[in-house]
Amino acid sequence: MRLPHLSAKEYMTRDLLRAGRELYGLELVKSSGGALKRGTISVTLGRMAETGYVTSRQQRDVDASGMPRRIYKIRGEGARVLGAVDAARAAMDGCVADV
Repeated sequence: MRLPHLSAKEYMTRDLLRAGRELYGLELVKSSGGALKRGTISVTLGRMAETGYVTSRQQRDVDASGMPRRIYKIRGEGARVLGAVDAARAAMDGCVADV
């Protein structure tokens, strides 16, 4: 069994959605300190939704423009899979190749 591949954007998005937080796309962009961009966050979230890592719902109230926003949340399965990636990365950090 292979660990799933996560892009840097997917990994950062997952970290921002950690602990059951629900955020909309522009909140993720703002919270990332500029690492996530407005033009790519929807694509990243869409890809994560396709793989089952996040779910989304339409916000009931509307923003200042009158448009409802889509709110994203990490799924249980996504949290477990992505937690495995964290564990693998931590284990690899302790490995040093003998040269």
